[in-house]
Amino acid sequence: MSDFLTALQQSDNMFPNGSFAFSNGVEGMAALGQEFDAENLAGIFEAVLLHRWAECDRIALVHAWRAASVAELAQADRALEAATLPETLRKGSKNNGAALVEAHFRIGSGDASRLKSALQAGILLGHLPVMQGALWRVLGMDEEKAILTSGYLTVTGLGSAAIRLGEAGAITVQKALHKILPLIAELAWHPVRPLDAIAGALPWLDLACARQEAAPLRLFAN
Repeated sequence: MSDFLTALQQSDNMFPNGSFAFSNGVEGMAALGQEFDAENLAGIFEAVLLHRWAECDRIALVHAWRAASVAELAQADRALEAATLPETLRKGSKNNGAALVEAHFRIGSGDASRLKSALQAGILLGHLPVMQGALWRVLGMDEEKAILTSGYLTVTGLGSAAIRLGEAGAITVQKALHKILPLIAELAWHPVRPLDAIAGALPWLDLACARQEAAPLRLFAN
């Protein structure tokens, strides 16, 4: 029961992980005229889950959850850095990861002090999925709950950005989320590839992020 409650805490939008500053490409898509009705939003969720989260972020998170040392965490960090093309997404992931570690450090939970020291020393880059995997295991979340929580946070982060941009209402986002939850559960059981095999391929989202990076006025950091 306690690990279930921990998973709820970590997926709560009140938890201070820094993600409010990042749209993960949603703002760039909106600028390009993307429609955000329930059907299209569910399609965005599906594409991100299939082509980035499942074979990239999820893999890094699982390797981090299983890691026995900071050196192994660093390997997952570097693999995710290499697999993320847009600079804004790399920065966002690292900023969110550092914010997550800082939040846990200030709360006094997990293994945050060790991770914070490794970040300050430059041993770790601090990508969010890697920090999630490392922290959540110490907090008592089993591997399956860590994966499911990661997938849930991926799509709710996109949906939250769409709401704050005024592109979608809460009910629209919930309709899309309801449709996509079974896919998260399905993808959670896919084989975990070696770190050198992870890859994320979403060219249209990468282009949206790159375009938004140069925008003279924007709400989100990416």
